[in-house]
Amino acid sequence: MQYLILCLGWLFFYASHTFLASLNIKRKVKAWMGNSYKWYRLSYSLVASFIFLAIFLFAGSIDPIWLFERSNGTTYLGFMLATFGTIIAAKSMKQVELSRFLGLKPHDDLRETEPLIKTGWYQYMRHPLYAGLILIFAGYLFYVPNMASLIHLLALLSYLPFGIYYEEKKLREQYGEKYVRYQNKVPPLIPRLKK
Repeated sequence: MQYLILCLGWLFFYASHTFLASLNIKRKVKAWMGNSYKWYRLSYSLVASFIFLAIFLFAGSIDPIWLFERSNGTTYLGFMLATFGTIIAAKSMKQVELSRFLGLKPHDDLRETEPLIKTGWYQYMRHPLYAGLILIFAGYLFYVPNMASLIHLLALLSYLPFGIYYEEKKLREQYGEKYVRYQNKVPPLIPRLKK
């Protein structure tokens, strides 16, 4: 039952993320909030962080079902995957203004569209932050090889096709043909090997 609750927690987290990030919902919220809409991103970031932390705290309270025995090799592999994932995520965030991303710098993201980022990790994959998260969650599974860690990773992998679809639908609406050309040239998560 606890693992079902954990799955439902991830379902709620990812569904609310996609729902609250959609342009239609943002437009409705802006019509309701008026000038206060500039605080929407910060409100969203705080709520998302709280839910994310609650999910991990709940997962930590579950009596673990171990999937395999942890060894020096799995620990090392876990650290390597998580480290590489963290590097990708951190480097990809260098192109993004973090204060705007988190909402610490209040702004109306419906009126002030940021430039389309195509440099750094974004020249190799369209969603380097997601790629970094996959590696971090995979690394966590090897470091703490239990059922909760597997659910964390599987929930992320199950969400990504939907999350990427809806995010790119929004980006095509925001950037038009410029994003379509970028989308056709750069893969979503796995970089192409140079010929």
